[in-house]
Amino acid sequence: MRIVVAMSGGVDSSVAAALLNDAGHDVVGLSMQLYDQSKNEHFGSCCTLDDLHDARRTAATLEIPHYIVNYQSSFSKHVVRNFVSEYAAGRTPIPCVHCNGELKFSHLLDRATALNTAAVATGHYAQVDRDAYTGLYRLRRGVDRGKDQSYFLFSLNQAQLARAAFPVGSLNKAQVRSYARDWNLPVADKPDSQELCFIANGDHANFVESHATTPLPKGNILDESGRILGQHDGVHHFTVGQRKGLRIASSSRLYVTSIDAISRSVTVGNRKDLEESTLTASAVNWIGGAPPKTPLQVTAQIRHRHAEAAAVVHAQEGGRAVVRFDNPQLSVTPGQAVVFYDADEVLGGGWID
Repeated sequence: MRIVVAMSGGVDSSVAAALLNDAGHDVVGLSMQLYDQSKNEHFGSCCTLDDLHDARRTAATLEIPHYIVNYQSSFSKHVVRNFVSEYAAGRTPIPCVHCNGELKFSHLLDRATALNTAAVATGHYAQVDRDAYTGLYRLRRGVDRGKDQSYFLFSLNQAQLARAAFPVGSLNKAQVRSYARDWNLPVADKPDSQELCFIANGDHANFVESHATTPLPKGNILDESGRILGQHDGVHHFTVGQRKGLRIASSSRLYVTSIDAISRSVTVGNRKDLEESTLTASAVNWIGGAPPKTPLQVTAQIRHRHAEAAAVVHAQEGGRAVVRFDNPQLSVTPGQAVVFYDADEVLGGGWID
């Protein structure tokens, strides 16, 4: 088949291209330019000009064609604006999910169609297959559970999964790097990026302030009884569960338990105050298409690095769901995703309200 590979310049997507090339596919490398490289003072350490150069060097090593596509406008619209507005609203966004759904498996799929290619492959640690009985495509965790990225792909639908490929999903990280060395890829030992691609030094608050279209006012820090403990410089500095950076003198550890952007208040409490047994989610995507008609027993994951926990999902009208956990969970955070699993299969997920 002719397959487009989204090449970020990292080792995972580079090996994805190499694996497909070795399997005899007609591989085309595409790299996305996501922001103006001449104005990158607020941007992070990946998806840079150096990364685009690394992708091109890898493509040259593999002897495959490589193109750079300009998605600055789409990235700004679907990812950056959402990131800024969510933090300003007191929520904690996940830009990677929007980038996957709105760019890699939407815009990039359109580009792949124009190039007469059958699929889009990425370097995600995930797997996709097709149920022999239902004919539906299934999204599954990557074999390397420490690197599994299926959580970030919950928004994909059947049409997108039908044309998705995750070549490194059946490998662990050590195998990926070994394969890259065998191919003498220039990125074989390149460190993994630990930051959001558009945030410099992890300073999301500065980024939000520099891109916000309205003022981000200061407010009060309250205890659980509503007593004022101090002031803050804006709700965009906080996330539920946060302990550091509160600038409050206390004899016990305090954590952010809730954020109210309307009243501009940030409430803090002890660790026990972070426990929640129920959450509501919106814009829920069911990968199989239709929501379950009866309550569904799942394991649910409320953050990428959060351990999955037994829960029951009650699908609601309007793409909503109520999730009830068997045991209370810490730091259920508005703006994050709750993703539903059956063993290693992703059933769906939605945005925590």
